[in-house]
Amino acid sequence: MSDDTDDTPHDAAPISNRSAAVDGAEPADGEFTVTPYAVAGEIDYDKLLERFGADPLTDEQIAQFPDHPMLRRRTFYAGRDVDRYLEAAESGVPHAIVTGRGPSGPMHLGHVLPLYLAKRFQQATGATVYIPLSDDEKYLAKDQSFEVIGEHTRDNLRDVLAVGFDPERTRIVVDTADADVIYPIAVRLAKHLTPATVEAVYGEQDTVGLQFYPAVQATHLLLPQLVDGRQPTLVPIAVDQDPHVRVCRDVAAKEALPVSKPGALLGRFLPSLEGPGKMSTSGDAPSIELADDPETVAETIRNHAYTGGRSTLEEHREKGGDPTVDVPFQYLRFFFEPDDEKLEAVAERYRSGELLSGELKELAIERIAAFLDKHQQRRSALGDLESELEPYRLTGAERRRALERAGVPAQF
Repeated sequence: MSDDTDDTPHDAAPISNRSAAVDGAEPADGEFTVTPYAVAGEIDYDKLLERFGADPLTDEQIAQFPDHPMLRRRTFYAGRDVDRYLEAAESGVPHAIVTGRGPSGPMHLGHVLPLYLAKRFQQATGATVYIPLSDDEKYLAKDQSFEVIGEHTRDNLRDVLAVGFDPERTRIVVDTADADVIYPIAVRLAKHLTPATVEAVYGEQDTVGLQFYPAVQATHLLLPQLVDGRQPTLVPIAVDQDPHVRVCRDVAAKEALPVSKPGALLGRFLPSLEGPGKMSTSGDAPSIELADDPETVAETIRNHAYTGGRSTLEEHREKGGDPTVDVPFQYLRFFFEPDDEKLEAVAERYRSGELLSGELKELAIERIAAFLDKHQQRRSALGDLESELEPYRLTGAERRRALERAGVPAQF
């Protein structure tokens, strides 16, 4: 049985500040919607913490994590059960990270940055990293065929492998390919999920498949412990994915399994090029994809990136720009300028009017293109996908252990 007490009621509270389920309409001014399937409105990150029952990261916790700009600058700004994970990482006992991908299209910068954060944790503390790809969910949620989803899955897998995880400490799971282990565990967990709970957390779902999917997601988050025994597990995610963690924590508290409830590390959205909000391939604004060449990156940022500059050169020189709303600067802040002093120098030059918006765009273009070039080189060096993926797949022994610990031993 779990060694944690049950979550308080707000762990399963509705996650939109509208009483109605998400219906595709834009929220009214001052309102916002955050679910795994829709993000709209101007996000109030502090208010989300009240609804989700999470805690802001403290200075002490930030200092205990492996040094990374997305933590130092509080892009990842809140969490649950973070101390248990940090204590395990510091003492060298087993601990795990779970982060994944929903393969509904090409990967862009917003998709891959959490993977690079997980790699940093793995390098610094020896964390085991699990990366599930939810091809089943995307088939259910998107108007795409299994064939198309499969193409996206294979393409995304190459980008995941190009990040450069340690195969001895990394397991990549694809739901339909690994259904022999995922499905039986999900069935057991689904017994503790009521339709009312799913609707309260996710809103009304279009199909029974999506109603069942939270049990699959809970399986993802518990899999490191089912394979290798009870250990602190941390899930670094954007805040729209937090419902999956909350549901899993509730299930883990009810089910008699040898697991602890997974913790969460909650992050802000990488801004859309058109301004504050979520960077998403489903919106109207373009995104920077991992396959983009330098010319495409330059064209996209020059033509579409929202800036904090003034309307005229004279006004900008006199009054300066606003880096807090400038998207190229925010990209540097999120990941692409790791040196805090250099980042502050850029911000000060921009605020003073010395640095122009076009010059700031060029700096972001240079950094992003360099990052993508290295990623693409590693991707191009990969061989046949099946052979490259094999060292990262669950072994037969690991599959059997997971099923046995879940109380669903193999039948044949």
